[in-house]
Amino acid sequence: MPVAAATLLTMAAACSSSGDASPAGKSAKAPDAAATITPANGTAKVRPDKGVTVQADSGVLEQVSVQAGSSTVDGLMSADKKSWTTKWTLKPGTSYTVTATAKNAAGKVTTATSKFTTLKASSTVKISDVIPQPGETVGVGMPITVTFSRPVANKAAVEKALEVRSTTPVQGAWRWITSEQAIFRTKDYWPAHSNVSLVAHLAGVRASAGVYGAKDVTRNFSIGASHIAKVNLKTHKNKVYVDGKLAKTIPISGGMGGGDSHGNDFRTTSGVHLTMGKSPVVTMTSPNIKEGEAGYYHELVYKDVQISNSGEYLHQSPGDFGCLGHSNCSHGCVRQTPSGAAWYFKLSNRGDVVVISGSTRDLEWNNGWGYWQLSFTKWMKESALKQPVTTTALTASSGAASPN
Repeated sequence: MPVAAATLLTMAAACSSSGDASPAGKSAKAPDAAATITPANGTAKVRPDKGVTVQADSGVLEQVSVQAGSSTVDGLMSADKKSWTTKWTLKPGTSYTVTATAKNAAGKVTTATSKFTTLKASSTVKISDVIPQPGETVGVGMPITVTFSRPVANKAAVEKALEVRSTTPVQGAWRWITSEQAIFRTKDYWPAHSNVSLVAHLAGVRASAGVYGAKDVTRNFSIGASHIAKVNLKTHKNKVYVDGKLAKTIPISGGMGGGDSHGNDFRTTSGVHLTMGKSPVVTMTSPNIKEGEAGYYHELVYKDVQISNSGEYLHQSPGDFGCLGHSNCSHGCVRQTPSGAAWYFKLSNRGDVVVISGSTRDLEWNNGWGYWQLSFTKWMKESALKQPVTTTALTASSGAASPN
């Protein structure tokens, strides 16, 4: 009997398990998921540039909705569905409602809500001008110029808010010319026959201490055919290519070279120019020279396409027709035959490319729209973010609102 008792005790010890035993047929209960919303419910005077953040506890986020009246705010969900953040800043002085649902491991869904208001901005900044114009058809070299109503101190935050969308995504970068003006230039020319949209998500961006963006701005425009004029001052020809094919060769006459005692330089600038605008007639007057002095002129010139801020145009020759195609006789402009000037005047859009070669004087990058004179690396040096951006694909779902 004593031996049998010992054996039974040993078997009982071998069959026992360590840890806590669960009731038969039942498993541990999964903790409820929870969504933590920032700003919290009832918060007032929230800085609009802080946005909304939602975090999932003991589960994952199923859905997050942020509403300002009937408007829905865009946001980004993390890959693990543990967090969600607003994509852009919020509007100042606005009431928001956040609804977030989270799901635990057992599939149980819980909902959290938050209602809050953003700070009303006492000082605002807005976009006072955008180039190109709404709906304008422009050339493949066209930059986007954004001018603000007051100086911007926090350039990086504003630059992040300037979204460029295009039919075909391309690489580009912003450059701050002044504290009130930023310009977007692509690394290579825009694809011809495409659409572009600037969407400035400026509302709520903290541009300077206590200064917030007043409202968003959208500008839609189109890229037309590729027009690239190649002006050679040594062969005295302007070869114009349309969508990569030679469309016309125009006899020309460029700057005669040299200068005068008044500081005038009669050399046409070499380099990559952009057409800045055109006028059927321009009154051209000799700079720094008074009437009656040697070298004075004051005349009407026709079919004018501007290519710099230093008085350079492609235009119809006002005379000296024997120079066209043979020698350089102008004061710095590119003279063309009457038929050639009329043809190019009709063809050209703002932002078309004019590449001039054969001169000892180079176009300065900030003379007119001479931005292509800078390498893309040098262009980016005055970007607040110091890096290129790729334009967002412009689709029906991402299409911008009506231009304003």
